[in-house]
Amino acid sequence: MELGNISQPVYGPGPEAPGSSTPGLVVMVHGFLRLVQPNALPIALCCLLFFLSQLLLYELGFLVCMAIGLLFIILVPVVGCCFCCCRC
Repeated sequence: MELGNISQPVYGPGPEAPGSSTPGLVVMVHGFLRLVQPNALPIALCCLLFFLSQLLLYELGFLVCMAIGLLFIILVPVVGCCFCCCRC
């Protein structure tokens, strides 16, 4: 699998949205998935290190979203506790 030009990626149209009674929600979800995970799953398993680096590149969008979510899960209660306990 060739990475191509990483600084100027070219994104394809991605998979077509299935027919649904809520087309706006389907379009929004598919747009998010295309934004977070634009690359295809690497199939070549020639060596483990190469596969792990390709897999991390493939899952990079999900890892960033998970890190932001964990940051909010930890930060919101801490900031709320500081506001509640330190209201001098």
